[in-house]
Amino acid sequence: MKNTVYLFTFILITVFELNAQEQEIKTDSLQEIVITSTRIDLPFKENSRTISIITATDIKNSAAVNIADLLQQVAGVDIRRRGTGGSQADLYIRGGGFDQTLLLIDGIKMDDAQTGHHTMNAALPIEVIERIEIIKGPAARIFGQNAFTGAINIVTKKTLNNSVSANFETGSFGQLNGNLTVGTELDNSSHIVHIGKVTSEGYRPNSDYDNSNIFLKSVFNKKDQPIEMIATFFERKFGAENFYTTNPSFNEYEETQNSLIAFTTTFKSEKLKISPRVYWKRNQDVFLLRRFEPEFFRNFHISDKIGAEANASYTSKLGVTGFGVDLSKIHLRSNNLGNRNRFMTNMFLEHRFQLLDNKLDITPGVALTYFSDFKFHAFPGLDIGFDVSNDVKVYGNIGYTYRIPTYTDLFYSDPRTSGNPDLEPEEAFAQEIGIKYITPKFRATLAVFNRDAQNLIDYIRPDASEEIFTATNITEVNTQGFEFDAAYNFKHKGFTQTLAFGYAFLDDNILEQNEELSRYSLNTLKHQYTTRLSTQLFKNMRQNVVYKYAERTTGQTYNVWDASLVYRLKQMEFTITASNIFDADYIETGFTPMPPSNVLFGIRYSFK
Repeated sequence: MKNTVYLFTFILITVFELNAQEQEIKTDSLQEIVITSTRIDLPFKENSRTISIITATDIKNSAAVNIADLLQQVAGVDIRRRGTGGSQADLYIRGGGFDQTLLLIDGIKMDDAQTGHHTMNAALPIEVIERIEIIKGPAARIFGQNAFTGAINIVTKKTLNNSVSANFETGSFGQLNGNLTVGTELDNSSHIVHIGKVTSEGYRPNSDYDNSNIFLKSVFNKKDQPIEMIATFFERKFGAENFYTTNPSFNEYEETQNSLIAFTTTFKSEKLKISPRVYWKRNQDVFLLRRFEPEFFRNFHISDKIGAEANASYTSKLGVTGFGVDLSKIHLRSNNLGNRNRFMTNMFLEHRFQLLDNKLDITPGVALTYFSDFKFHAFPGLDIGFDVSNDVKVYGNIGYTYRIPTYTDLFYSDPRTSGNPDLEPEEAFAQEIGIKYITPKFRATLAVFNRDAQNLIDYIRPDASEEIFTATNITEVNTQGFEFDAAYNFKHKGFTQTLAFGYAFLDDNILEQNEELSRYSLNTLKHQYTTRLSTQLFKNMRQNVVYKYAERTTGQTYNVWDASLVYRLKQMEFTITASNIFDADYIETGFTPMPPSNVLFGIRYSFK
């Protein structure tokens, strides 16, 4: 199958190169995109890390209807879903755990002290996303703990001018999706409002869901000192059949609520930029082991994170210095985990030197973190890059990374699972070298990485006779791999076409730790291949085809094809989105089979 995939890709490239015209390609220019999730603002092309960008054009041409489906098209990113609609999905980068990838919204950290299972609860609807920045590799010195294997920053749209857009979709499994997005520009303020509803009867028993989302972004005082406000609210209600158990007598059910409000402003002078922010993030989770018998077993958790931070950069003759501080307080109230409190302080410092006529850049940095229950820790790191030419850059980085246990790791208890209050924090030392080639028509990145980790946390049994999985520090785990990611834009019949493809290979020695008895660590993506072909052959019609191949360390392999068709008629768009076209039978995580072949029909109306 792999040889067939490679041959198919080679043929596509050859055919399209023969037909491509040497006209200017007008697409989202990565050369102009500034990475905003770091203190030192750098164009994508100048950054000396492995960073993938999903642009607004990529989003539009992705054949994805939510962010979980969208991120699955990125090599090195593993989204393990438990159904359609993004009701419950876990986020992994380069083989790490679901607690080891940090999600940010416009730079605001969305980590949850209860569990990383809630990370994707904060994912925004794609209608309000401008781009997504995916930082692979250890990012603790930039963001602090939880960025153990990487971070994903969702950048929201700055403005929609005066516009209204409405979208309605219906399809398999009784899916009904509706969204309304409004943008308005006033004399001294601007506003974006989005309201959405996603429902389904489910593709198997007890897999129904009813999800709601509200998003508000406003900029006040535009003429003087602009202040940006973001407010979000997400509610998910879903049948969780076999999400966590295999007992046929259980009808698991879950409800989550996730909300955020944040205020940010920026002060600038010729050399100094300071961006202070205050925010409040809240998550609520209710889980029933038996949906219609809440008294049988019920978990109820509420977590609040209140924070204030300031990030700054100063430009001098010696280069650019980035520094910042992040203070936050966590409160958890839970019938299972107890009442918990944690105070955290993060301090960051880095400096970017440029030498040899600015061809060589060297950026050392360090993050210092204090946890009221895990004391002080430091994460030093170093990035180095060299511009071989205007289009080619080689780079490397090394760094230490760290994650403290979640409250679930420490204190959770049920008849099959036990937390461990004596857990040690996870630690790792990671290294990476890479090369990137970027032009308006073609971009490619190749990276090779290694990660030596200690005290990784998994739920294991001492032997097969034990029924209880206990949170345990695994002694040492080595992870190695490489990634290749590329996209080719070309003209055909006067329209821009795109062929994007990526491959990721990962090898670790987790199987040697506890092959038969581990709950979470044995489902890593060993081989991952993705291809997206986005074509426009007629003036008002665009087609997208996405192919995904996966081989997990358990030996499971599967091939999934998705496609979409978009027809535009003045202010109307008619869409057809088909998922798992050839009805592949596969599981991404746990015990939950993924949906069979399904289709969504949609209509969008927008005007300005």
